[in-house]
Amino acid sequence: MPAPLSIAVYFTIWWVTLFAVLPFAVRSRQEGAVADAPPGADPGAPVAPRLARTALWTTLIAAGIFAAVDAYVIWTD
Repeated sequence: MPAPLSIAVYFTIWWVTLFAVLPFAVRSRQEGAVADAPPGADPGAPVAPRLARTALWTTLIAAGIFAAVDAYVIWTD
């Protein structure tokens, strides 16, 4: 697979994986009954979104999926 195509495929897989991983292990304000929420805050907003951890997991999972896709492309070629 050419390098520009590989980058585009990985980028697409990363974004799809991000939206699949995003809801895992997120607590909303309703579940924890957080009393110190600012006025007007959405009750469904996450207490601690942990975006760095989510990005790390997304990168690891996307790398595995990309490796499988790349191996399949090489194998069928």
